[in-house]
Amino acid sequence: MKYPLSSILQEERKDMTIRECYEKTGSDYENILKRFGSEAMIQRFALKFLKDGSFSDLKNALEAKDGERAFRAAHTLKGVCINLGFDRLYNVSAELTEKLRGREIEESEELFEQVEKEYHALTAVLKQYESEL
Repeated sequence: MKYPLSSILQEERKDMTIRECYEKTGSDYENILKRFGSEAMIQRFALKFLKDGSFSDLKNALEAKDGERAFRAAHTLKGVCINLGFDRLYNVSAELTEKLRGREIEESEELFEQVEKEYHALTAVLKQYESEL
């Protein structure tokens, strides 16, 4: 019996799990599982991150050279990341938050570039995970 190629390829496709999603982003899945209690809760809140506006608020505030808004947005992003267990993005956003604590944006460009890189890497994995649901 012959099977169409599309059905064979579909069977071979392995969808990413939320655990794999966290592992791909360099995050500690076991730690977040202990805190959230279930994979379903992790999935629910991790995917909500895609709609969080703190990164775009940070970018806009830095472009406008608004130190107060930039600090608040970086601080919010840092908090969201620690709560969701997004370790890499948390680490660089925490550094940027400290840099902006005095509400001065000078010399924050390099740190923002690191935040931006980690943000895009994280959201790419989350979007891939979401597309496979």
